[in-house]
Amino acid sequence: MQVYSLVACHTGRTSENTVNQQEEQTMKQVINWFEIPADDFDRAVTFYENVFATKLRRVVMNVGEDVFTDGVFPNEPPAPSGSICKRPNLQPGPDGTLIYLDASPDISEVLARVWDNGGKVVLDKTLVTDDIGYIGVFIDSEGNRVGVHARK
Repeated sequence: MQVYSLVACHTGRTSENTVNQQEEQTMKQVINWFEIPADDFDRAVTFYENVFATKLRRVVMNVGEDVFTDGVFPNEPPAPSGSICKRPNLQPGPDGTLIYLDASPDISEVLARVWDNGGKVVLDKTLVTDDIGYIGVFIDSEGNRVGVHARK
């Protein structure tokens, strides 16, 4: 198998950076961390706590002259986690990265709470395949587009 450098991927041309590999690498975990930007941090944390019926841990970090504020989703290591974050250089919006959060056991319950907490469902519960389960997409209190996934 050949693995191409980023230059080859973007230009369609191979270069001396082309690497031959004997076997394909398998990632044990695709997502390690995610950040969902917020303009109004308290409003966003309240939205996610209510929609997912959970509590987020609030963390404040001083990074140089900036203050980073996070509402960290609960997790059991080694499972990944992420946060609602307030950063000087991040802006919420519907055109950014789309992540899918776990909406188990039933995606319908999570999507119903989106409306009740000031969000907007833009893709109702939709079957992908029987073995993958269901997805939905909503716009959160900050204007971010976020997906949810569950087996039922």
